[in-house]
Amino acid sequence: MPGTWPGKWALITGASAGIGVALAEELAAGGTKLVLTARRKDRLDELARRLSTTYKVATEVFPADLADSNAPQKIFAFTTEKGIEIDLLINNAGFGQYGELHTVETQRLLDMVQVNCHAVVHLTRLYLPEMIARRRGDILILASTASFQAVPYISTYAATKAFDLLFAEGLAEEMKPYGIRVCALCPGSTESEFHVLSGQEKFKRNAETAEKVAYTGLKALAEGKSYAISGLRNYLSAHGERLVPRRFVTKIAANMFKPRGK
Repeated sequence: MPGTWPGKWALITGASAGIGVALAEELAAGGTKLVLTARRKDRLDELARRLSTTYKVATEVFPADLADSNAPQKIFAFTTEKGIEIDLLINNAGFGQYGELHTVETQRLLDMVQVNCHAVVHLTRLYLPEMIARRRGDILILASTASFQAVPYISTYAATKAFDLLFAEGLAEEMKPYGIRVCALCPGSTESEFHVLSGQEKFKRNAETAEKVAYTGLKALAEGKSYAISGLRNYLSAHGERLVPRRFVTKIAANMFKPRGK
């Protein structure tokens, strides 16, 4: 599976940490050339140097903050000017925020929708025509196990990830006639910076490694699956919820995520 995209270019958003780094490592090991983008240029430069040295693959770095609505167009312009054909687009960038909605900064919530949804659609729309013209291409979209139900106290995040899952599944069916594969990767708790940055560190239990999650997603994409849930425990939990009323599932989630003293 790691050699599915040898000599081809992959674009990874959110490539400076966590699952993004693991995806880059997995692909570089298989000979895939990489365009790495994220906010932190120093981390991107360090990662690009390491992967180029270790795996002898070409790498390009383009710092961008996807909270800026113009960022997707800038990324696309960069690859176009470089003459880079993206065969694998990985919409990995995303973040969450824990807390009651009225206590979370308004701009933080709007940026979350921008990064987790708007940028995903924008980048996909920019690169898809070229893939269709070539009759080949792959798109991996990072969703979450939170995609499968409402999750109080991370309501906006869960809603954005439900959007990502449904967007990927619908697009996967649309693109079949063109030979283009689309897959949503749905990890549960993962060893990364996500929990700290979102204020959910206390919920970091039964976490999988970013490397395992990355491999699961790339393997599912290569196999033509429209979505993949990483981890048996997560799979059983996500699908088990379908057997009980949605309101009951939401109530359980609320009890799990409720802040202390509430």
